[in-house]
This record gives sequence, C-alpha cells and structure tokens, in this order.
Amino acid sequence: QVQLVESGGGLVQPGGSLRLSCVASGITLDDALDRYVVGWFRQVPGADREGILYITGNGETYYSDSVKGRFTTSRDNAKNLVSLQMTSLKPEDTAVYYCAAFRGQVVIPRVGLQSSVYDYWGQGTQVTVSS
Repeated sequence: QVQLVESGGGLVQPGGSLRLSCVASGITLDDALDRYVVGWFRQVPGADREGILYITGNGETYYSDSVKGRFTTSRDNAKNLVSLQMTSLKPEDTAVYYCAAFRGQVVIPRVGLQSSVYDYWGQGTQVTVSS
C-alpha cells in the first residue's frame, strides 16, 4: 500500500514562494515510483478538489492554467520524493494541498488533472497566502 506524506505548507505573503514535498513509502521492491504518475491538487472549503499539475514517471509535466508559469514540479525517484515549487503566490492560492499518485500513464493530458484517476492520497498540507 503506497502512502504519501506532504510537508512544507505554511503562511506566506503575497508574491512569496513556498516549496512543498511529497514523500512516498510502501512501494515494494518489485515496483518503483517511476511507474507512478504523481499529481498535486488543492482544495478550499466548499469547493471541489482542483487538479493543478502532475508529473509522469519519466518526468513529463502538465500544468493547469491557474498555476502555469508560477508553479513547477520535479521528482527524485531514488528518494521517492516529488516536490512542488510555488512562486508569485496569490491569496487565491490559499488551500489545502494534496499530492496523489496512481500507477500507470496519462494518455489524455487533461485527464491527469482529474482526482478520480488517482488511487493514493496524502493527508494534505495547508498553504495560506496572506499579508
């Protein structure tokens, strides 16, 4: 059973930066993180969970329009680590951020932003952008 743990959330001023980490565990010896697509989602109270980006096993990335040009993601499969670098943060970026994973590939790019395709989820980390 794959387990994901996010860290790095906190309070940041508008225009600031923050880096989130997602560490995976429970991947067996006959498996590897590079067989998983890892996505980042965020959610505010009363709203649906929004997919903002994902990174495939071989490092291909896809970003939603809401974060394109401001957020970037990377992965270190040897460390079972996926990072999310957020810059030029805005108050509307305030949310609980989740990483998620599924084993496989993304065939249609936009589908990778849908929460329904992901099997494993972290517990979330709060990001608050406020002065």
